[in-house]
Amino acid sequence: MEAIEIKEVVGRSALRAFIQFPNKLFKDVPTYIPPLINDELGLLTKKNPSLDHCDLKMWLAYRGKKIVGRVAGIINYSVNERWNKKAVRFGWFDFVEDYNVFTRLLDTVVAWGKEKGMTEIEGPFGFTDMDKECWVIEGFDQRQNISTLYNPKYYIDFIQRAGYEMPCQWAQYQIPASQPIPEKVARINQLIMQKYNLRMLHFKSRKEVYPYARKFFYTINAAFKDLYDFVPLTEKEIDVYISQYFPFINLDFVGFVVDQEDNLVAFGLSIPDLNAAYKKANGHLFPFGWYHILKALHKFTDIDLLLNGVHPDWQKRGVHSIYYAYLSTSAIRLNTRWAYSNPQIIGNEAQRIWDTTYKSTPLIKRAVFKKSL
Repeated sequence: MEAIEIKEVVGRSALRAFIQFPNKLFKDVPTYIPPLINDELGLLTKKNPSLDHCDLKMWLAYRGKKIVGRVAGIINYSVNERWNKKAVRFGWFDFVEDYNVFTRLLDTVVAWGKEKGMTEIEGPFGFTDMDKECWVIEGFDQRQNISTLYNPKYYIDFIQRAGYEMPCQWAQYQIPASQPIPEKVARINQLIMQKYNLRMLHFKSRKEVYPYARKFFYTINAAFKDLYDFVPLTEKEIDVYISQYFPFINLDFVGFVVDQEDNLVAFGLSIPDLNAAYKKANGHLFPFGWYHILKALHKFTDIDLLLNGVHPDWQKRGVHSIYYAYLSTSAIRLNTRWAYSNPQIIGNEAQRIWDTTYKSTPLIKRAVFKKSL
């Protein structure tokens, strides 16, 4: 068997090979969702404003002329300062079922991290919490979201064999979307809104949503500030995420709660299920990828619960129930079948309602992995 060679990604051609490798590796896996190549280029080039405070290196593993793996090494200095640590991250980590390929790639990130003075390695992470992160540890054959990572079981076997620990775990749920709102919940929601002078926004056009887009990410910064490894998004990063997420929103699934000064105090943002459209696009908007995605945005039976949260000043007041009820009402009206949650940190139960008030089924458990260098 030919030796494994690790090469740093240099140049446009190598970068495209880096991006497209998992699309080839998992082309026959029904639950794998190919990301849009242009989105990946935006993350892995100087277009990404996160590189203002992050270092990035990427490598490909070759056996002869064949690519057998890839990995990115990231040092997020803002995260390290915020959490008082010296960590190098691994991300975009995919490889054939060969432990030697796995170790050669991961050892390359470790060596680079040590050169940079890092004392631990963790991942899979992106640059921010808006990027894809954490591997599946239970539910390998379950449906993915377009915003989550796919991985086969051997990834977990290999990283546990290498002695990595799991410092944080996440769970994802499948929820019947058209569940009736319990009468008690509806009544309490009304009392909460009256007591605190809150109102639920009802948007008639996408143009009406954009004035709240920046407030939305400011509230995310506040609501998520104590979650594992979170660091507030910068203004430049917020600009990118507005352009990335808001074109996909459906007005019926924008649940924004504001106070009497029009401050955004809680949010629930869902998008139509785009999995099948992304599979058909296979990473490309053209010539026909855009058509499949546009069609899915208007004709769908399922939704992804993309982001939800409550500003710290308003937590533990039941405010989260207001936007959940609003999203449920929309789902009932549109005859929506299933809602799928994004990963939720296990132990951060304060803002989740579907396992106490609404019926739900745990689908996937995820984790990140960590080791001292």
